[in-house]
Amino acid sequence: MVSSEAAPVYEHSPTLNTVIMVEQVIRNMDESVITVAELKKRLPRKVNHNKLKIILRYLEESNKILFTTDGITWIFNPNPNLRKAISKGLEL
Repeated sequence: MVSSEAAPVYEHSPTLNTVIMVEQVIRNMDESVITVAELKKRLPRKVNHNKLKIILRYLEESNKILFTTDGITWIFNPNPNLRKAISKGLEL
């Protein structure tokens, strides 16, 4: 089924390489929470702030990160056993 909702159009969209780079830094961080400022410092190359906001919005909408007032947390878990347990689980 095709969504009737149109995808947003950005004048300067981030490249796939940039999205993957940001995703890897967040996924591989040692801490459980990282601020945007700290994320910018850890990126191997500079990323425009507006492009970074687009990437973070995408990662949050795809349920890979959680963006709170404390910072950014990686939440995605690709484990198929976990997904199976969640799908069969009982909601309380």
